[in-house]
Amino acid sequence: MSAIKRGFRAEQAVRLKNEAEEDPQALEDRRHRQLMNELAVLRKLIMSGAGQGGGAQAPALSQEDISAKIMEEFRAELSEAAKLKSELDTIYEAIAQTKKEIAALHETTGSEGEEMHRVTNELDAVVTGTEGATETILSAAEFIDETANTLSAHLEGRDQDMASDIQEKVVQIFEACNFQDLTGQRITKVVGTLRFIEDRITEMMDIWGGIESFNDVEAVKREERVGDEALLNGPALEEDMDVATQDDIDALFA
Repeated sequence: MSAIKRGFRAEQAVRLKNEAEEDPQALEDRRHRQLMNELAVLRKLIMSGAGQGGGAQAPALSQEDISAKIMEEFRAELSEAAKLKSELDTIYEAIAQTKKEIAALHETTGSEGEEMHRVTNELDAVVTGTEGATETILSAAEFIDETANTLSAHLEGRDQDMASDIQEKVVQIFEACNFQDLTGQRITKVVGTLRFIEDRITEMMDIWGGIESFNDVEAVKREERVGDEALLNGPALEEDMDVATQDDIDALFA
């Protein structure tokens, strides 16, 4: 095996200087000859390897065939790189769209998730309100049932039948009040789902570097309410501050 000659920095500097001063056409011709010489050496290596294999000798490849083969491999690699770039562009667009949607959710729910938190509180208030109303209805129905039972003991004939009819209607009221339990269970499931979604959104934002990484993302903002619609905020929650109470409203008409 022939020894590989090591190039020194001084020699490389002199060679680069000579190439810079050389005529461009002559430099191109010289580089072309060097390339062809390298291809010839490569061809000899291929032929010698085939001869040492002991099998049938492979047909000799011309320099044009070798160049064509190299270009074909280069084009194949370039095509794969183009496909990879296309896939990466698709992934980038999907990530950008996802960040945009998350930014829109963040814009809607507030910097600390106040609005999402309020939604869950509103649903909790629905459960509490229906529970209180149901208790009031059941208490009134029990009083009516007891009163009708007392009257039935002191009445006769048609009047007694009417008292019995009242008791039957009270039983229907008791049965209808079962809605509160089912409604509470369904709303509790919805609240749990909303809290799960809120936690997942927070974790995704943390994965991308927290809320600071979304500062340059243009979020889709919700349309602002105008006119009377802007004043309709629904009933206040117990934790709301600086809101008008029913007593304040009654005082306006006093």
